[in-house]
Amino acid sequence: MKILADTHTHSIASGHAYSTVDENMRWAAEKGLQLVALTDHAPAMKNTACHAYFANLHVLPDKIHGVRLLKGIELNILDFDGQVDMDETILSRMDLVIASLHMPCISPGSRKENTTACLKAMENPFVDILGHPGDPRYDMDYEALFRVAGETGTLLEINNASLIPGGFRDGSRENIKTLLRLCMEEGRPVVVGSDAHFYTGIGDFAYVEALLEEVGFPPELVLNTDPQRLLSYLGKE
Repeated sequence: MKILADTHTHSIASGHAYSTVDENMRWAAEKGLQLVALTDHAPAMKNTACHAYFANLHVLPDKIHGVRLLKGIELNILDFDGQVDMDETILSRMDLVIASLHMPCISPGSRKENTTACLKAMENPFVDILGHPGDPRYDMDYEALFRVAGETGTLLEINNASLIPGGFRDGSRENIKTLLRLCMEEGRPVVVGSDAHFYTGIGDFAYVEALLEEVGFPPELVLNTDPQRLLSYLGKE
């Protein structure tokens, strides 16, 4: 499987990441990627980028070092009603929007509360991707998650950082396998993201690829193998 796009990366603007946009894109070019999404953390995450940072992303070129750049954001789901931390005026200008549960921004609730938070976030018309589902700290009804993702057209992310042994989302593996099996049953596409916080992590999908191979996931259902198809799905051709 040849993955040509990374839809989840962070720059130094996220506060707890360590590379510039230029460093990220230079590395992506060296790795042979064709497309990278810059998805720094939205303002509710402590010490991350401010509102003006996202409002000003338009100053970045559409290609850097020959690699297509999608100007995006990783939203924080703030409550069990699925509220997020960026206004619609800015979200409407983003190339790609991820919504995720993060411990600094929302503490885990009950299975029903955690599930409802994600379902409501996916009903937001500006949300393209549900970030790193499978985090075992947030007990979840994955069949409900899968069903509503299909109804809203939200892509489910298979996150490489979530699969790092001993990582802070350790234990995600079996939950992700459940989602992958559901997607295979219905031929539903997914996206994969490195969730890189340092440039050398961009385009690194080693743990994702091993898991996809283990479950026999069809390469054609991974949108990142075809950047043009990915852009078409996002309505960003």
